[in-house]
Amino acid sequence: MGKLISKIPDGPLAMKWTNYKASVKLVSPANKKKLEIIVIGTGLSGAAASSALGELGYSVKTFCYQDSPRRAHSVAAQGGINAAKNYQNDGDSTYRLFYDMIKGGDFRAREANVYRAAEVSNQVIDHYTALGVPFARDYGGTLDTRSFGGVQVSRTFYSKGQTGQQCLLGVYSSLNRQIKKGNVKMYSRREMLDLVLIEGKARGIIARNLLTGAIERHAAHAVVLATGGYGTIYFLSTLAVNSNASAAWKAHKRGAFFANPSFIQIHPTCVPQLNEFQAKLTLMSESLRNDGRVWVPKTKGDTRPANTIPEEERDYYLERKYPAFGNLVPRDVASRAAKERCDAGYGIGETGLAVNLDFRDSIKKQGKEVIENKYGNLFDMYKTITGIDSYEEPMRIYPAGHYTMGGLWVDYELMTTIPGLYAIGESNFSDHGANRLGAASLMQTSGDGYFILPNTINNYLAEEIRVPKISTDKPEFIETEKAVIERINKLISIKGKHNASSFHKRLGKIMWDYCGMVRNEEGLKKALTLIKEVKDEFWRDLNIPGDSSDLNQELEKAGRVSDYFELAELLVTDALNRNESCGAHFREEYQTPDGEALRNDEEFAFVAAWEYAGESKPHILHKEELNFENVEMKVRSYK
Repeated sequence: MGKLISKIPDGPLAMKWTNYKASVKLVSPANKKKLEIIVIGTGLSGAAASSALGELGYSVKTFCYQDSPRRAHSVAAQGGINAAKNYQNDGDSTYRLFYDMIKGGDFRAREANVYRAAEVSNQVIDHYTALGVPFARDYGGTLDTRSFGGVQVSRTFYSKGQTGQQCLLGVYSSLNRQIKKGNVKMYSRREMLDLVLIEGKARGIIARNLLTGAIERHAAHAVVLATGGYGTIYFLSTLAVNSNASAAWKAHKRGAFFANPSFIQIHPTCVPQLNEFQAKLTLMSESLRNDGRVWVPKTKGDTRPANTIPEEERDYYLERKYPAFGNLVPRDVASRAAKERCDAGYGIGETGLAVNLDFRDSIKKQGKEVIENKYGNLFDMYKTITGIDSYEEPMRIYPAGHYTMGGLWVDYELMTTIPGLYAIGESNFSDHGANRLGAASLMQTSGDGYFILPNTINNYLAEEIRVPKISTDKPEFIETEKAVIERINKLISIKGKHNASSFHKRLGKIMWDYCGMVRNEEGLKKALTLIKEVKDEFWRDLNIPGDSSDLNQELEKAGRVSDYFELAELLVTDALNRNESCGAHFREEYQTPDGEALRNDEEFAFVAAWEYAGESKPHILHKEELNFENVEMKVRSYK
């Protein structure tokens, strides 16, 4: 349990996945029918995995807490999905995509996994096109692409500003096909509350029916977590309000190591917070930086309307600081640059916490119709939220919590440290290092679900074909269910004065202030003290109206927030332990003279995998050393 075995295949990097598939164990069609797999989550990774495994002939049980898989948070992805097709003939290749991801992640990801993600990217695009996803096309009918941050090629396939929605509709159709055929059984409005282990292997889950309150037992030969990330730990984030970390955290407390929890991406292109009553923030796609120019006034505290400020009095600070990439620098770089300008007094708006994203020059050059065809729904959404017509005046944007690069530790086969438990998509740590490049999320989640897991899970299930259908009457199921019920009763019995959201909001502010875009030792230590204080108050003064025997959304929130307190402590501990700056993890003590991240490759070129040691006990740190045989670890520069 204490040793991390990555299972990276031997051979040249470009042949590892090919060699693996040629030698992996297989399960015959007759035996697949006897094997059951539970998949938690119905976003791109979960729905893709369920449909692919169902197509292979496995018996799949799929769970989501929404009323329909179409409500999974993948629907919110806007800008696009990467693939190394090189349609533009601009020098792209599988290796180039791999290198951009490794560099973008600041050399804190595993080479073999990243190369494989790049390798299957072309299959993902072909598959979605076959499913009918309406990717943008040029006049001749060829699939069109655009650029994203951190790269110098055009490899991002898109469907206006709703790529995630269109891809989710495609994967939803393939999932429904398997449901209709009887290979997949769909359980909606269920929330996984714990993982069941039998003889050390993942054998099922305890779930709650969110409509009736009934506690259910579900058994399988393997369990797959596709439950997304934990960005809502900040309370205000770009994620759906109900996105949470509870399934992964429950698995962690059962023995699955949690890797790099402090690697959380701050997205630079979000609608700024408008008031104190918001429950979330709204993403404006990074793709907008293809045609929008980011700037602030050169004069501090300039309150003039943006359109009245002359060109010579505007500071296009990304173009000034990073001439090679300009407005398309990676997200962590763009976010810190915006914060630096605002902290220095050059921010705009009533709060001073915003910068301009201006389309004036692109509209003049290309015409309004062209911009509308690319981003029309994003402009409409922005106007609905703010009342500003971005065709006439600049958008106002500011960074916000977004994607989590950290997650459950997995090996090359996407298995966690618990045999039979897999984590795919954003719920694992494997592909993005310390910073995810734009449009690599849909690529990785879809690749994991459709093309990687269906190959690697065979290696485990080939040894399970003699295991009969697992009974939910086993003592392990009874004991785990009892623990779940006791936890629910403990939450409800507190009978305090404040609801879960009020505690979540306070926790989120602590995390944003001390473990957000920038961190330092003093702030992180203070955060640990503050988190504990609010956590103790939560367990003394939480109020949950109603009971557990019916629909109770306050109970759902309370369970998730209680998990967030524990994860927050680990997240801050991880950030405190990593005495360097890399990607989205920016420690103020470790920066270059010009304010860029300063890595420490001699001491911190590793994956931090944390083992749960028990209640009130410190986590145990395990290190997976990162060895780079195909790239040279360089100072990351976009200038």
